[in-house]
Amino acid sequence: MRNERFYRHSINTCYPFGTGRAMVKIMDEIEAGLKKLEQKIQELQEKGDSLSREIRDHDTELLARMAKSAVPVVKVVGLNMLRKGKQDTKGEIYDPAYYPGKMIILGKSVTPASSRPDNPQMPVTDQFCVMSEEGKFFELMYSFDGFLTDSYLNPVDAKTAIEHYGYDIMFMLYRAMHDYLKGEEALVEALEKVMGYIFAKKP
Repeated sequence: MRNERFYRHSINTCYPFGTGRAMVKIMDEIEAGLKKLEQKIQELQEKGDSLSREIRDHDTELLARMAKSAVPVVKVVGLNMLRKGKQDTKGEIYDPAYYPGKMIILGKSVTPASSRPDNPQMPVTDQFCVMSEEGKFFELMYSFDGFLTDSYLNPVDAKTAIEHYGYDIMFMLYRAMHDYLKGEEALVEALEKVMGYIFAKKP
């Protein structure tokens, strides 16, 4: 799923110029963490892929409420993602510009959009589902022309996020809350039960 060009030349530029090697190491660790989460999702799905109809009927409302509760998590562990930057011959980004607010990545599209909504002439190289520190969902769309990495932040609602990225983003958000949300143990415990219903075993 990982696009090497974007992975090493774009995401690792969320940090100042000159820290490329360090960021590659950090992103390798994040990638490993995401793979573990994906494996957990796969394990749950292998137990049975039927969804609880009652929860599925309210999935959009549930995800929206989870997003509001997870705002403190984004403020703590979120990243200031790269908005655009130029790439030199060594693969380092210079003249970088970042999105002002922090975000967490919840999912990646296997089949990115053919072009960006803001510019039909710009093909999308990589596309992520992210959540902002305001609890809003976006599709972060990156384009790369061999010299300039550019992006567009496309706002989406919870319903569209689920339609485009599946229930995996709900699980990712739950795991972030489980690991980093303090003082809300009862909420996290309740969500754990809900996740069990979402990835429920067939009756």
